[in-house]
Amino acid sequence: MRRAQQITVLGATGSIGLSTLDVIARHPDRYQVFALTGFSRLAELLALCVRHTPRFAVVPEAAAARRLQEDLQAAGSATRVLVGEQGLCEVAAAPEVDAVMAAIVGAAGLRPTLAAVEAGKKILLANKEALVMSGALFMQAVGKSGSVLLPIDSEHNAIFQCMPADFARGLSQVGVRRILLTASGGPFRQTPLAELEHVSPEQACAHPNWSMGRKISVDSASMMNKGLELIEACWLFDAEPSQVEVVVHPQSVIHSLVDYVDGSVLAQLGNPDMRTPIANALAWPERIDSGVAPLDLFAIARLDFQAPDEQRFPCLRLARQAAEAGGSAPAMLNAANEVAVSAFLERRIRYPEIASIIDEVLSREPTVVVNELDAVFAADVQARFLAEQWLQRNGR
Repeated sequence: MRRAQQITVLGATGSIGLSTLDVIARHPDRYQVFALTGFSRLAELLALCVRHTPRFAVVPEAAAARRLQEDLQAAGSATRVLVGEQGLCEVAAAPEVDAVMAAIVGAAGLRPTLAAVEAGKKILLANKEALVMSGALFMQAVGKSGSVLLPIDSEHNAIFQCMPADFARGLSQVGVRRILLTASGGPFRQTPLAELEHVSPEQACAHPNWSMGRKISVDSASMMNKGLELIEACWLFDAEPSQVEVVVHPQSVIHSLVDYVDGSVLAQLGNPDMRTPIANALAWPERIDSGVAPLDLFAIARLDFQAPDEQRFPCLRLARQAAEAGGSAPAMLNAANEVAVSAFLERRIRYPEIASIIDEVLSREPTVVVNELDAVFAADVQARFLAEQWLQRNGR
């Protein structure tokens, strides 16, 4: 009998974390939960700990840790609660851990994900910001430690499945011409441009195909999510920005495609359910049941494609510019977007002003070479400062 793999889930209470736990629960002989982490949903984290019996749980603050520890003890759970970034890094790099689901949203997920990489873990990467912010440093750490890096974003997982096994030799060496990154177009794909001034956070979060957290849903509406994925794809597959083309595909059935020099185009299809890429990465190079229903092509009936409208989606243009600039630009892009999306969700700015804030931050701060992690975080801090300045200057 094989030993059950020990899994740490960073960001267990989010949509990716919950889907991961659903897949794990379907295969108790293959996987066991070593640690779960959460940010603010303590009641949900408590319930997950009681159900999945992890050795550790991690929360951001000491007061929350004390409350959770008391509640766990009252429930008869032996789970031990750790605190803060140090706790996150500890459960990501623990010797007993085989694989880490990196699903903490935003810049907060970078250090614990890097800790897992440096410890040589199998990384299931759902935190795209880790590569966006520190792509060169992150990939250098993967190469040095021998960590296995498997993408969880449905698009990058699709590309991974369509690539030849030796794609690390270089796209031109394995006959790949282009990566075609699909995008649903989100809830505002056909909204008249004049109406975008007045859309609400609720409308932006109402994705037509996927169930996601609020921040990621807004990113999908603005197509910043696709811009971040473009940057991530460049690092994952050693591609130039010019080799990655975004294609709007409203049905979200084709998750991405790879175009080869002989004219072949390979695509990965499936229902829009994150359990598919999670199961693929968890079991790779094997295949396991994910609980996802078979794809019914007759029910879908048609597949549509169109080029993205950069007037409608200026964030996609800004992300491509940052990808081409390299250095500190992607980290600044990500930080400015996090501040802007937070302000939009708090109803402090209008939806189109998300792009306005990012554009100003990128135009005011020069791009610099990034050779160490401190420089990444310095760019992140400076971009957040400039974004907050925009909000204050405009009375927001």
